[in-house]
Amino acid sequence: MTDWTDRMLEFTVGPVAHGGHCVGRVGDDRADDPTGRVVFVRHALPGERVRAVVTEDAGGSYCRADAVAVLEASPDRVEPPCSWAGPGGCGGCDFQHATPEAQRRLKTAVLREQLARLAAPAAPLSTVPFDAVEVEELPGGPLGWRTRVRLAVDDAGVPGLRAHRSHDVCEIGDCPLVPGGALAEVLERRFRPGSEVDVTVHDDGAARVGSGATAHAAGRTWELSAGTFWQVHPALPDTLAAVVGEWADVPAGGVAWDLYGGVGLLASVLAGQAGPDGTVLVVESAPSAVADGAAALADLPQVEFVQGRAEREIARLRPDPDVVVTDPPRTGLGRAAVRALTGRGPQRVVHVACDPAALGRDLALFAEYGYRVAGLRAFDAFPMTHHLEAVALLERVG
Repeated sequence: MTDWTDRMLEFTVGPVAHGGHCVGRVGDDRADDPTGRVVFVRHALPGERVRAVVTEDAGGSYCRADAVAVLEASPDRVEPPCSWAGPGGCGGCDFQHATPEAQRRLKTAVLREQLARLAAPAAPLSTVPFDAVEVEELPGGPLGWRTRVRLAVDDAGVPGLRAHRSHDVCEIGDCPLVPGGALAEVLERRFRPGSEVDVTVHDDGAARVGSGATAHAAGRTWELSAGTFWQVHPALPDTLAAVVGEWADVPAGGVAWDLYGGVGLLASVLAGQAGPDGTVLVVESAPSAVADGAAALADLPQVEFVQGRAEREIARLRPDPDVVVTDPPRTGLGRAAVRALTGRGPQRVVHVACDPAALGRDLALFAEYGYRVAGLRAFDAFPMTHHLEAVALLERVG
């Protein structure tokens, strides 16, 4: 098959797909062809007619491309607020060329498609129609929400952000996702070539490199060491805490597990429900998170931190849980963890997911082991990108 890399194509863009791009089909004449090769195109919107240059051709049935000219624009198209976000530029954002409302519609379409395709075994048991879920807006607007950034450093010591699907470092002057232009000063500095730089924006609006931070959520103050995980959108911690508070319903004196629990944000909510006679076990692999969480929740003796990988600790945890909260990495729980977890018989599982495909696969596994979906919400916690945060409530059947 002829390598299409650098070939210019002209076609009408089809639906959005998971990963921050849309889909088209192009024949050997470089134009629309329903039987042609699939083209995953970035910087385009469904229904637009574009010219796109192929950026990657793996030699199979599809290739990747960037839209470099829009011949017929979608009514949802806007001028991107960032000059570094276009073709060949920074790969951090996917949808700056769409209105915020359109971005949420695109994410909703992706979430529904992934659930329909991957979570189909869960649908017959579900009390929630998957095609009714909507990606909800969080407070704060589409810009200035990112309080933590990891910069890459090129061979000359210049910091920036990586290009899409590349190790190349794009030199940028600022990032509109970061509050108040706080990143600009850091970007003027020089660092060790080939390194990475963690930047945190503090409450005073200053961006600091490699520092800890103070965060406020769930009615508490959290002192975080450098490198300790915390959600980058300032509204998301309280949003997740509220959903867990509504759905977990830990009985007084009961047992709750918080798997992949970080510093215990959600465990603090579970502890309030279980009360002083209950037990809340937080499993977290990062030592700094365990230390920070234990300090933050020192006034809650019912909370115990267990340092280790959750999927390995499930079989060893005692006692059995009434309720479990899970917040795994992007890859999801997977069969082994779902089998082990459901084998311990919790009445409810509140499952947090940041990837719709992983969510779909995990919901199908929960259904296989006798759990139904009783609640499902999703949040636009990463505006301008294709990422989202979702929460599902699973209940044991019977």
